[in-house]
Amino acid sequence: MLDATLAVLTESGYGALTTAAVAARAGVSTATLYRRWPSKEVLVVDAAAAYAQDLAAQPDTGTLEGDLRALLRDKATSLTGKEGGVLRTLIGEAQYNVALAEALTNAFVLPVRQRMEEITQRAVDRGEVRPVEHADLLGDLVIGPMMSRFFLTPLRADQVDTATAAETADRLLPFLLRAVGHKGYS
Repeated sequence: MLDATLAVLTESGYGALTTAAVAARAGVSTATLYRRWPSKEVLVVDAAAAYAQDLAAQPDTGTLEGDLRALLRDKATSLTGKEGGVLRTLIGEAQYNVALAEALTNAFVLPVRQRMEEITQRAVDRGEVRPVEHADLLGDLVIGPMMSRFFLTPLRADQVDTATAAETADRLLPFLLRAVGHKGYS
């Protein structure tokens, strides 16, 4: 059903997407769909999230630089290609739809903020950086530049390949390391 949701979303856009169209594409009844997803917003966000990188599953690389590189690359990848096109569509609609905006925040923004808090705390525990006040804001330093680079520039996110996404992430890494107060990047 999630694949069917993304297919209908890609073909029709969010405004024209209906649960009936998704159910028909998936070969199920709308009642079946509503048993699992109480709203169109939740269904669409779950479908997009299914294709997003699982930030919580990232292993501890043993260094702040390694952890941040992995996070930045995963975020860059999730904002490009098919996923990026879907997110661009959803973000555009979220400005008019509070429920969708909240669902996107819960599925995409909060996990990055939480991941940054965890990465920062591990770096503090290892002695790589001093404690960071408001570490949750560091997640926005990941999201903001990536959104700017892939969503607000003339090159569309779905036209960016994996290598370009990784290169962009690597170019942002020194700035994020400085923001966290890493000794080698002060």
